[in-house]
Amino acid sequence: MLIDRVVVEVRSGKGGDGCISFLQEKNVPKGGPDGGNGGHGGSVYFVAKKNVNTLLAYRHSKTLQAEDGEKGDKKLRYGRRGSDVIAEVPVGTIVSTEDGQFLCDLKEDGQSYEAAKGGRGGRGNAAFKSSKNRIPRVAENGIPAEKKRLVLELKLLADCALIGFPSVGKSTLLNLASRANVPTADYPFTTLAPNLGVVSLPDGNSYVMADMPGLIEGAHEGKGLGIQFLKHIERCRVLIHLVSMDGERDPYEAYRQIREELVSYGAGLENRPEIVCASKMDAEGAEERKAALEKKLGVKVYGISAYTEEGVLPLLKKAFELVQNTPEFPLYRKEEEEGGIRVYDAHKDAAAAPFVLSHPKSNLWVISGEKIMNEFARYNLSTDEGISRFIALLDKLGVDEALHEKGAKEGDTVMIGDFAFDFVV
Repeated sequence: MLIDRVVVEVRSGKGGDGCISFLQEKNVPKGGPDGGNGGHGGSVYFVAKKNVNTLLAYRHSKTLQAEDGEKGDKKLRYGRRGSDVIAEVPVGTIVSTEDGQFLCDLKEDGQSYEAAKGGRGGRGNAAFKSSKNRIPRVAENGIPAEKKRLVLELKLLADCALIGFPSVGKSTLLNLASRANVPTADYPFTTLAPNLGVVSLPDGNSYVMADMPGLIEGAHEGKGLGIQFLKHIERCRVLIHLVSMDGERDPYEAYRQIREELVSYGAGLENRPEIVCASKMDAEGAEERKAALEKKLGVKVYGISAYTEEGVLPLLKKAFELVQNTPEFPLYRKEEEEGGIRVYDAHKDAAAAPFVLSHPKSNLWVISGEKIMNEFARYNLSTDEGISRFIALLDKLGVDEALHEKGAKEGDTVMIGDFAFDFVV
């Protein structure tokens, strides 16, 4: 079963908290601080592997969680680093957010992407020792974990794609050109998922060919199977458009309808180099239909017969020639692959408020905002010195001044996260 799109939740590990400890050993007076640092939390990575061909493993296991870092300990013992999670995905997997923001295209074997970065471990009190503070009673908490919901979408890697209406001979051609051994039958939608095969030419050259499930009119709107698999054509550099000459459908109209579906899909597929191939040339009247199609299109139409194998090798050689001379079509612009180009505005960044102050009810003030909450998560407030350092940070950021301007009165409660203190004028 080809599972080519899943939604997963990734969670990195939280950084371990730093330790507050003082050396207490016999015959070692004034041992000083010996609290160790916490270990870094584990990260979640996606790694492309060529021996993985489906996202089936993530269809039910939708949460990938790395291990938290361990807390620091006394005697300068550092906490153990949390284990990473390495999630293997097929080559050709695209990682994006649920709202469609592109993050990474894993198109090479072994390529990796850090989906959730582990939190940094907090410093123990030994790291705060200085000539001015020889007995620091303060430590840092580890950085909180990252939590995201991501979309994994597989877009197959192939050099050449076979497209056309159902039952025009795409799977049969792939079987002739390679050893794919794709099941074939004389009814629509025999092929329910894309199939890949390696085409080996007599001169030793080779390339990858993909057989796509048949398209029908309205495929880009979800009709038939096309909407599920048109995306797999996006990576292909060359299209072989098969049009049946058996007389069941007008060849020119069949060609035109499929071309309209490529245009309507909206990924520039109509601009790919295309070879028009007349299949089932052993049918009665096939030569006349091929000649009429060639005249209307004004391009060379390659005729093939799966029964006699006539015309197959010239077609495969022409496809290889186009593959060699056609550059890769990137799915995303380079700046998108690198996460986009960010423009920094010094005035705008300087003016951005580091916190938000709200007054939900009488005598209560609430401090919030991403920047200040990130700082809050790092402070260990279990000691008086830790609380003093945090209050000093709030004062440095201008919280005290803002409270005065908003009309806060002495004795009002100020809250940030789950920490509350009284406002003093």
